[in-house]
Amino acid sequence: MTNPSQRENKTHISLKDLPAMAVGVSAAVRLSADGELTFLDLIGAADAISRDQHLVVNMPLVARRLGLGPFRSYDILELYAFTRPARFALPTLKGLMQALMQSQADMPQNLEDEVIALQEVAQHLITDLASETYAYRGGALSVASDMARSGWAWGQLAVQALSPLSSYDRQNGLAFWQDLTEIEDHAPPPPADDQPVESKEALSRLKALLGPASESREGQQRYASAAIHGFRPREMASGPNFQLLEAGTGTGKTLGYIAPASLWAEKNEGSVWLSTYTKNLQRQLDQELSKLYPDPKIKAKRAVVRKGRENYACILNIEETIAALKVRQGADRDRILMGLVVRWARFSRDGDMIGGDFPNWLGAHFGHGRIMGLTDRRGECLFTGCTHYRKCFIEKAVRKARQADLVIANHALVMAQAVMRKGDPDLPKRLVFDEGHHLFDAADSSFSAHLSGMEGTDLRRWLRGKEQGSRSRARGLEKRLAELIVGDEEATDLISHITHAARILPAEGWQNRLQSQDPYGAFELFLQVLRTHILTRSEQDTGPHSIEVSPLNPIEGLTEAATILAQELSQLTKPMKALAKHMLNKLAEEADEFDAGERGKLESTARSLSLRADQVFTWQVMASDIGGEIPEGFTDWFELDRIEGRERDIGMHRHFIDPTKPLAQEVLEETHGVLVTSATLRDKSLEGEEEASKRWGAADMRVGATHMAVPAKRLSLESPFDYAKNTRILIVGDVNKNDVKQVAGAYKALMLAAGGGALGLFTAISRLKATYHAMAADLESYHIPLYAQHVDPIDVSTLVDIFREDKDACLLGTDAVRDGVDVPGSSLRLLIYDRVPWPRPTLLHRARRTAFGGRGYDEMLTRLKLAQAYGRLVRRATDRGVFVMLDGATPTRLLSAMPEGVEIERIGIREAIQQTRDFFRDL
Repeated sequence: MTNPSQRENKTHISLKDLPAMAVGVSAAVRLSADGELTFLDLIGAADAISRDQHLVVNMPLVARRLGLGPFRSYDILELYAFTRPARFALPTLKGLMQALMQSQADMPQNLEDEVIALQEVAQHLITDLASETYAYRGGALSVASDMARSGWAWGQLAVQALSPLSSYDRQNGLAFWQDLTEIEDHAPPPPADDQPVESKEALSRLKALLGPASESREGQQRYASAAIHGFRPREMASGPNFQLLEAGTGTGKTLGYIAPASLWAEKNEGSVWLSTYTKNLQRQLDQELSKLYPDPKIKAKRAVVRKGRENYACILNIEETIAALKVRQGADRDRILMGLVVRWARFSRDGDMIGGDFPNWLGAHFGHGRIMGLTDRRGECLFTGCTHYRKCFIEKAVRKARQADLVIANHALVMAQAVMRKGDPDLPKRLVFDEGHHLFDAADSSFSAHLSGMEGTDLRRWLRGKEQGSRSRARGLEKRLAELIVGDEEATDLISHITHAARILPAEGWQNRLQSQDPYGAFELFLQVLRTHILTRSEQDTGPHSIEVSPLNPIEGLTEAATILAQELSQLTKPMKALAKHMLNKLAEEADEFDAGERGKLESTARSLSLRADQVFTWQVMASDIGGEIPEGFTDWFELDRIEGRERDIGMHRHFIDPTKPLAQEVLEETHGVLVTSATLRDKSLEGEEEASKRWGAADMRVGATHMAVPAKRLSLESPFDYAKNTRILIVGDVNKNDVKQVAGAYKALMLAAGGGALGLFTAISRLKATYHAMAADLESYHIPLYAQHVDPIDVSTLVDIFREDKDACLLGTDAVRDGVDVPGSSLRLLIYDRVPWPRPTLLHRARRTAFGGRGYDEMLTRLKLAQAYGRLVRRATDRGVFVMLDGATPTRLLSAMPEGVEIERIGIREAIQQTRDFFRDL
């Protein structure tokens, strides 16, 4: 990683010599090295910060506010990532101060306070590095020295702080893997027993989890008693015990299902998988399990967070990146990034780079692509052939999950595992799907097919490996299996056929070849004609957004290109299937020829090859269908995928109209017990007891119950919260929703009336951005910070974390943000929609709308969205909130989604502002 052409600066520097700058939305304050404070407008601030390196927090955010590109600075976030590796901190000055245990009274109240605090926080971290009791010393000095030689602003200060105690640190900082523990091998667990969990046991475990000081809640007890249905012996061979449990916010459903799930795992020596949709709930589940396993060492063995391979850092990727950077010119910034990465990797809990303890705000500093390239995202894992296999983060997570009682996962992983390991007796037989209202969308992603350029390129890389001019290290089938097929002529011949046939797949650079009208091979020619079809049939051939068109009535040449592609794909499918079958036969017939590692590698490769052969066969069928009828139960479309006007992918897409059908067949029917739970499963549009059973229709349709042979048991528990007392719902009718100035004015006035703590939801990114720019400066003048998705260079989950920790902050986001917002307390007390969140009118939605009831389907989806958004306001009994819809055309029939007893008023914006102010007057 060291660049030998650069020499370390030996000049002693001091923090006191560095100017600092705090930058707001409309102004900035500068503190000079001699202590002089200067108030600047943004133009003056941009000029000053471009001339000298300043102390700042979050350089990308500062750059965005100043209208600059990346600039050199002493960003305290980078110093924190180095000094406190794998330790959480929000990427703000207040966030850093909270992480350093500063009191609330010390928090800055304005830009002047902030710029003074910058020096104090930086000094705190440098003092940490110099302390004899510094807890993260391992490898720190060697990494700091290397980063200093690469031009890291903090490098010299870090080296100065660490050098006096250099004898305490003899570890090679870059080669962190040398100090990681190895995988512990265990005998395969025996099959789980099938003893039932009784209601009395579940209630006793629930009481123990709650503790002696807690009050018993009838709803939670009823929930835990009902949940045992999923943890009793299967009643029928044709399907699992299936339980749908709708539990309003505040019922206590998390501990309500942890109680019987943990009991079943203990009694039967098996695993229960607890699946969520959002990272926030995964984190909450992990915290709740500390009540079950208060000893961290016991918890680490018995409760495991399990994610897909693409979430974990690949040690070999990191090692090879470091090696490549040693000789690459002009890569100083990359070398600095790798210094921070190896610091994190040494102290990480589990190597999770996506939603784990990796500081994901580094993506905005160094580029998300660089960080994603360090994970296993392309199926290039060498498994037992990797020198780091025994220390691999991914393998550790897989092994730990096999031995754990409770495995926290996400819906996508559970579905992928069910498909990839179909027939595996070790697959979990007991599943809990929390956030069950997302099962439909998760299944839609998992069971769809995409005949596209990017998909084809990924498959080519997996089959053929590294090709001339490629930067990939993928070894391809031939090299991956070389040691296992010595002397096996049939396997060698099949691999040769596969490698040759895979030449039709798009190679790297295919997008450029299409742009220059120079496609190579049948696949790229198909994409070329497909692109022409899309642009010809689209009403918006230019612009920043993706384009989708119907596959019906293809232009001249498209059907012919698709037919040729289908024929070529068939020549790839046949040898792939034959090789997968041959490898599995080889395992059975030559069992004594392979050790455990070789067997695992051969079996995993055979499974992967079989799945990819199925993928190619699906592409073959899709290509053959172009120009004909779309198969029953599916919907197709063509799409040109764009990101801010840049073409990213082109392809044909095929989705199930009802994706819960494969969900039921591939996942649910293979289990013995399934619990699906959420606060919003039913559609509450129907009134009266006689219609109660019909309310479950939406739930059944969206979780796969309609396709199950065994009927589900159902229970709905109302929230214990007093929504009528603690919330208000206001429909504002006199704001022109098409006038950005009026909308921004309404948002600003409502946020000021609430004193902050507002979440603004938008159905279009353009309106979100326009509203932000129209009011951010005014809110800042009232000391109300405003953050926004698609504006601030911070990922959504981190924006939500910032919003949660600052009760006066406001956040703007798209409608989809509501799923990740779990903010108890006064930090979220006002929720504003700019307009009714009707479903996006995509071709996929059009097909489902036709199949599921037309306008009624639209309204059902919208009611569920509104119910989920409203539910964000009150997370605890003491929470209070106001829900505002700035759309006077909101149909009354949609408002049945709201809790009974809550008054819904249709008023003007002036009265809405006054009511909001009065409601929060005593907050």
